[in-house]
Amino acid sequence: MARWEPNASQRLADAALELFAERGYEDTTVLDIAQRAGLAKSTFFRHFQDKRAVLFGEDALIEPLVTAIAAAPAGAAPLEALACGFDALGRDVFTPARRAFTVRRRAVIEAHPDLQEREALKGTSLTASTAGAMARRGIPDLTAGVTAQLGALALKMAYERWSDPGNTEEFGNVARQALGDVQAAVSTM
Repeated sequence: MARWEPNASQRLADAALELFAERGYEDTTVLDIAQRAGLAKSTFFRHFQDKRAVLFGEDALIEPLVTAIAAAPAGAAPLEALACGFDALGRDVFTPARRAFTVRRRAVIEAHPDLQEREALKGTSLTASTAGAMARRGIPDLTAGVTAQLGALALKMAYERWSDPGNTEEFGNVARQALGDVQAAVSTM
């Protein structure tokens, strides 16, 4: 590819995942990624801090989730406001066009304990942001925290189901089903 072609960030991310799958995460360098993408090493560092940032760059989940929770109808119960957030993730983040990338990303992370730890930390941040969004809706802190924790579980389930190579459903549907499954399990306690 020519260096001037657009979408350098996505090209670098795609090249990184290809190389991680071929060589392994540890045996792939930033220079390898840049060369595979047809770009200079300096271009890589304009888009990512290091090779781990390709997998964990800006957290694209927080903003659409929190914004949709805030925009949920005023009378929406906490889990329904959360479902509105999951719908936004399906529209803005977990799109059909991103499925193949997400499947490959998930495989790389599952193969490395250090990356799994980083993924868990990002999940903790997302849960805290969700609880904050719920609290800003006037939901009491305990309920906001429990809703956020249940949401984190449902989101993890939805992500695993949606990124399964055999899945063909849209993320919003998968996420609402996962949230319903969590809600049903809690109601039987």
